[in-house]
Amino acid sequence: KPQLVASNDRFCRFLEEYCPVVTETYYPTIWCWEGRVQTLLRPFITSRPQVQYRNELIKTADGGQISLDWFDNNDSLYYPDASTRPTVLLLPGLTGTSKESYILHMIHQSETLGYRCVVFNNRGIAGEDLLTPRTYCAANTEDLEAVIHHVHSLHPSAPFMAAGVSMGGMLLLNYLGKTGRDTPLMAAAIFSAGWNVFESVESLEKPLNWLLFNYYLTTCLQSSISRHRQMLEKLFDMDLVMKARTVREFDKQFTSVMFGYRTIDDYYEDASPCRKLKSVGIPVLCLNSVDDVFSPGH
Repeated sequence: KPQLVASNDRFCRFLEEYCPVVTETYYPTIWCWEGRVQTLLRPFITSRPQVQYRNELIKTADGGQISLDWFDNNDSLYYPDASTRPTVLLLPGLTGTSKESYILHMIHQSETLGYRCVVFNNRGIAGEDLLTPRTYCAANTEDLEAVIHHVHSLHPSAPFMAAGVSMGGMLLLNYLGKTGRDTPLMAAAIFSAGWNVFESVESLEKPLNWLLFNYYLTTCLQSSISRHRQMLEKLFDMDLVMKARTVREFDKQFTSVMFGYRTIDDYYEDASPCRKLKSVGIPVLCLNSVDDVFSPGH
């Protein structure tokens, strides 16, 4: 049965009434009961709802570009007026895009509620060109701030919410911790965020987890930047970056350097949402599994 922790009794009662699943006992499928097995099998056994996107490229202050994929839901029966149709901003995981099955399912669920969705694809991973030698990380919220401002400016009268998965959830929490109440977002949902990056990478470096997840994630990160090698090698030793065999090594040679951190520990300290949770100023629902290797339970 889930452990429900809330900042106050009022919020707790609200969740119990309107989101009863947070208090229901969870029974995993008997042949897929272990967390790592569930993580490995999910991409192969989950369906992929069909979603028709409208793509938008927006410019950033440093000359870069960000790809947004919109699901406008113009057939919404609950909210036929587009100006007031609720908007949900979705943030995928580490190297995820709008094509991930979990994002497609979130859009499908939002469609049944009559909502509009927009997916924030991090720089350079959704097929668009990288115009500057900069990608993304969990700690730097500048791109997310630009996206939130842009989306809100298009639909200022519409209720505006956000949901992030894994690293997308970490980025969203770090943004909310930075902005407090000074955000157009009314509420947010966070799924499977890594609360303490030091603990996450330590978990991923255990032998079995390295074999099953860490090495694969590292190759995904390397693949996401290899297409932009000509742009990135202006500032980075790409041969060294491509030799990384763990996420920690990749972050040490690439991510922490790109965003100006003196050491990788400085980056991991800044990227950990647990440091900023007390500063969040809007209602946020965070869901984590206690056996998640990416975010070990406490």
